[in-house]
Amino acid sequence: MIDDEVATTIALLSEGFPPVQEMTGPAARAAIAARRAAVSNEDDVRSAEDIRIPSAEGGIRARIYQPHGECPDRPLIVFAHGGGFVFCDLDSHDGFCRAMARAVDAVVVSVDYRLAPEHPAPAAAVDTYTATCWAVEHAEEIGADPTRVVIAGDSAGGNLAAVTALMCRDRGGPVLAGQALIYPVIDPACDTPSFAAYGDGPYNGRPAMEWYWQQYLLDGLPEPAHLAAPVRAADHAGLPPAVVAVAGADPLRSEGQDYARLLAASGVPVVCRTYPGLFHGFLTMMALRAGASARELLWSDLRALFGSRTEGAG
Repeated sequence: MIDDEVATTIALLSEGFPPVQEMTGPAARAAIAARRAAVSNEDDVRSAEDIRIPSAEGGIRARIYQPHGECPDRPLIVFAHGGGFVFCDLDSHDGFCRAMARAVDAVVVSVDYRLAPEHPAPAAAVDTYTATCWAVEHAEEIGADPTRVVIAGDSAGGNLAAVTALMCRDRGGPVLAGQALIYPVIDPACDTPSFAAYGDGPYNGRPAMEWYWQQYLLDGLPEPAHLAAPVRAADHAGLPPAVVAVAGADPLRSEGQDYARLLAASGVPVVCRTYPGLFHGFLTMMALRAGASARELLWSDLRALFGSRTEGAG
């Protein structure tokens, strides 16, 4: 059952979302930025500091959110924003990161990774992994606990979070307390049951998703393929506990649910939340009342990841 607020939002998205598949990457970036709503929750955090994380490619912009009050060892969330690998940035998800830092009482490091098509796969994943390593190495400097770290992201950022978890495991990187994948982009096939049901709209349909993948992959999947498509890893054992949140009326629903099942079958503790009647992107639309209770549940799931990690370390 879709309520009136959700139906109105879907109609507005259907009518007003730019046809990104008919644009260049920079043009789509500008069109999406022009639709950005003002942030209304600046006071949710004590501070938000823009930094530049060193990298082999010249540095990665990031923003560190500090909750109110003094605490030397808060949990740490490294967050990768959505945007089809092509658009969005630190500002597009600023309100969401502020709300998350406050509700979870965690330091949040939001990563402004390189965008496609100028920087094809796996550039965004490499940046997210590099930023995660930096955040853990400098955790004490930013008031965080290096043993309680979650990698999180929405949509394309959910892809980057999942890939970063794989990279941490495979490259001897930080030991993560968890991964939070919000309606994640998992594989470029775009052929799941939910694509069949919802691929025609409203604003994140098959034409747009295929275009996003084309921008990110350009000449094809990288080697190894799971640096862009996490489902294609040879195995998924030994990954951190996962929270997967999907929207019922979303072409990406099936691949998120399938990835959650794959993780669980590999011995990874998984909580998978499906929100019937809701659409792609709803959790980060801060003015959408229908997303408020889902955000509260997400905050609770994040706190549980940190709590279970703390208990296990004892």
